[in-house]
This record gives sequence, C-alpha cells and structure tokens, in this order.
Amino acid sequence: MKLQPSFTELSAFAAIARHSSFRAAADELGMSPSTLSHMMRALEERLGLRLVNRTTRSVALTEAGDRLFRNLAPVLHDLDRALTDVGTLRDQPSGRLRINASEEAGYLLMARAVPTFLERYPEIHLDVVTEGAFVDIVAEGFDAGVRLGEAVPQDMVAVSFAGEGRFLAVASPAYLKRNSAPRAPADLTRHCCICFRLPSGKMYRWEFARHGEEFKLEVQGAITLDHIGLMVAAAIKGLGIAYVSAATAKVALAAGELVPVLADWTPPFPGHHLYYPSHRLVPVALRAFIDVLREVDRQDYPTDRRT
Repeated sequence: MKLQPSFTELSAFAAIARHSSFRAAADELGMSPSTLSHMMRALEERLGLRLVNRTTRSVALTEAGDRLFRNLAPVLHDLDRALTDVGTLRDQPSGRLRINASEEAGYLLMARAVPTFLERYPEIHLDVVTEGAFVDIVAEGFDAGVRLGEAVPQDMVAVSFAGEGRFLAVASPAYLKRNSAPRAPADLTRHCCICFRLPSGKMYRWEFARHGEEFKLEVQGAITLDHIGLMVAAAIKGLGIAYVSAATAKVALAAGELVPVLADWTPPFPGHHLYYPSHRLVPVALRAFIDVLREVDRQDYPTDRRT
C-alpha cells in the first residue's frame, strides 16, 4: 500500500506550479532548490506519475500535474483561510465589513443590531450602503446584503430577522376627514394616492390580497416620490394615501399621525433577510455581525416563527 503524499510535499508542488520555477518556489518555502527537487521526485514516485517537465531553462506541468494543481489549489486556499480564521480568535475581530441594504433594512439594522455590534467590536469598520436598486453583492465587493426574503438569490445563505413584513395603505386623519376611507382596493381609483417610482424608473403597482383574491393597481395622484420616508411625510401632511411598509410607518401610526386603511387586504409576508455567498468559510467580521443580529432579534421577537 502506497503512502499518501504529505502536506509538505503537496504545498511544495503547488509552489512550483504557481511560480513555474524551482528556484522561486524554493525561496518562497525557505529551502534549497536541491531539497525541493528531492521532495518532488519523492512525490512523483509516491503517486507513480510525472508531474513536472523540467529543463535547464523552463519548468512546465504535465497533464497529470496540471490536473492535480487545479484540484489542489482551492483545497490549499480553503485550508489557509481556515487557519487564518482560527488565528483571529486570539485577537479582537477587526477590519472592514461592507453591507448593501435597502433603505428600510438600513433603518431596521440601525435600531439595535448596528449599535450593539459597534460597541462590542470597536476594531471593525462597518460600511453600510443603502440603495433601492438590487445589486450583485459579490460583483460589487460587499460581504453581505439585506433585502426582503423574496428578493434574496437562491444561491445565497439567508438569515431572517425582524419578523414578518407587511405593507399598509395609510392616510392622515385630516385626509380621511375630507375623504371617506376606501373599503376595497378598487375604491382607490377615486382617491388621491402618493405614487412611488422604483429605482428602475417604473411606477410601483400597489398589491392587495384577501381570501384568495389578488389585486395589483397602478394608482394615480398629485405627487410621485422615490423615497419611502418622504412618502410617509407626505401622507402625514394629508397629501393622499401612501402604500408603505408597516415598519416605516410604525412611529407615525403609534403617534396617531397616520391611520391604516384596507388593512384586511394586506397580509404579512416573509420579512427581511441578511444574505451572503455560500462559502464554506464565513469572514470573521461577518460571522460576528450575524451572531449579534440573531441575539438582538431573539430579544425583540422572542416568539416569532422563523423561515
């Protein structure tokens, strides 16, 4: 029975493959070229395959060597990350953590998770970018994203938080004093609505559902906005009925500045999720943020059912 190659031999081979040079690989590994040559001969004999063709002027991988290196490189990379990850446990996590989020998600994070995280990990710089348009977090260099569950790509790992989501049609008491409250979505055609323009430029269609019936309406009104916070402000001023998330309108609803209408036509749906690429190794700063997010979420939503 042949002995399996050692980690040292495989690392030495990978160094040769990366540099296409015995001398450069030997310098990286801190050994003499002759020692490296002897190690390579031992590896080839152990495998029963020639891995490297070498002349006085060049070094090239054989077909077997090329296949071994292509399979070996990601394994060695993961091992290096694993050792780095374990090593960081000796020290306070540090560095930069970049998160892309919708505006509403940014407010939810800022309520409890972000302050707790920064207090606990002062060496981490948190870079939160809020924007309406959905972006490819990997291509744009983000560690994680935060969106509604329905928008999270299928190939991502997702962590739900903040309970279920819900949209509400809301209006000020002054507006409803001048106009009778709508009883069904179709009644909105006779109301002044605060329109919302999506980042794509398209107008958002209001969505309603009840007892299996579903409606999508392109409403009309005197004003169009592209900022959820401004929609709430406009509704408080009595400029019309707005269709916004319950979380965004929460403070105004509690203060009596806004009143929900058609509440039985807006059922809850899966709420916000933090998501990140499905790598086997999660960056330490991101893992710390996820732990904090779950901790404060258990405190704020102790009996909520998770997706």
